Amino acid sequence: MKRFIVSGPSMHFALRALVSGLALALAAPAGVRADETCASPYMKKITGQEDYVYVWTLGAEGVGDEQDKLVTVDANPKSPQYGKVVNTLSVGGRNEAHHSDFTDDRRYLWAGGLDTSKIFVFDVHSDPARPVLSKTITDFVEKSGGVVGPHTLYALPGRMLITGLSNNKDHGGRTALVEYTNAGEYVATHWIPTDGDLRGAIKTGKYADGYDYDVRALPRKNLLVTSSFTGWNNYMMDFGKMLADPEAMKHFGNTVVTWDLHTKQPKKVFDVPGAPLEIRCAWGEAHNYCFTSTALTSQLWLIYEDGEGEWQAKAVADIGEPAKVPLPVDISISNDDSRLWVNTFMDGKTRLFDISDPHHPRQVYEKTIGAQVNMVSSSWDGQRLYYTSSLLANWDKKGKDDEQFLKLYYWDGKELKEQFAIDFYAEKLGRPHQMRFGARALYAGPAGDGNRLVQARVE
Repeated sequence: MKRFIVSGPSMHFALRALVSGLALALAAPAGVRADETCASPYMKKITGQEDYVYVWTLGAEGVGDEQDKLVTVDANPKSPQYGKVVNTLSVGGRNEAHHSDFTDDRRYLWAGGLDTSKIFVFDVHSDPARPVLSKTITDFVEKSGGVVGPHTLYALPGRMLITGLSNNKDHGGRTALVEYTNAGEYVATHWIPTDGDLRGAIKTGKYADGYDYDVRALPRKNLLVTSSFTGWNNYMMDFGKMLADPEAMKHFGNTVVTWDLHTKQPKKVFDVPGAPLEIRCAWGEAHNYCFTSTALTSQLWLIYEDGEGEWQAKAVADIGEPAKVPLPVDISISNDDSRLWVNTFMDGKTRLFDISDPHHPRQVYEKTIGAQVNMVSSSWDGQRLYYTSSLLANWDKKGKDDEQFLKLYYWDGKELKEQFAIDFYAEKLGRPHQMRFGARALYAGPAGDGNRLVQARVE
């Protein structure tokens, strides 16, 4: 049995993790198949075929009602509405809709706006086909002590851990992690270490910039990992203008930070130059490592535990031709830790890397998805990959290359084969960004189209 040695504020967190772990051991079948491989290990999973894909979508001027919205797409091939939009829910205005994720009990989907710093909480359990907006958090900046731009929303036991991208003092990249309860109550702010305030962390290289972007956990190693991007001044600027501004280009993150998961104490700050974005951690019980990719330097980096139990970071592969700045964006790891899908925005490609040796990844496949591509969501069995196109409202391509789509592909082990595509401009929906999976029978017991609800996996 896992032994927890905790005290003080972390006691509630650890007890919740222990209870979840015991519930899983008693209830979950061996070899369980679940949804998205980038999901929090604390989150309850759906098994079998996903029924819906929830697409958090940016409103676009002159397109439909011009508002940000949650778009629900039927994804079950047995359904007569397969590949069709079955519901849309607009939230009012354009907030720079970006990332979203479920609470640990999977009853609510939290979605953030990078411009207004609003957080929209959707009830997805009462009627999974027709989510409703149950709460809007409008005081995130005030409650957090000045954090701007809620990005990653990550499930912990009874809590949501939120990464910020900026702050309200200079709209630069200095920012923090913010904790909320599942009920939407503010808990704490944990500022990213800087040269001026390392907060007890060890600086291992040149940088301690205080920037943030993504967060992921390896509970069995009591580890959190955060990456870094850029502040409001840059992500709300026109992409071409920013690239031509030497001063703006100086203000991108160059660090990855490892943390104590339970206490939120930063431990080490690593140099990872070039804006490391999404983090994806391995699932194998003996696989103590995570991957990230750098947007500006086009590299895969490995964050790993060495033979002496110390965490390290190193570049392990190039993505495309770095000199051409293909701009790696989203990545998705397979459930057996053998494959990593990597999207590059500028050339619209998805690339598959063999990561069976994580220290020496090698590209084995690539395919052009569109003129631009951003997010990729992989089913747990690795057979279905969903792609969306929008990066940021002011960074998306212009003219004929401004394609806005959701596409589903089937991976047969050798080739990606398109199953359906939805043109979000033609449907007057806007710019699709991030996807999350839902199930028709998720809260109705095991009966239904092969969907089941199982407890979270806690290592």
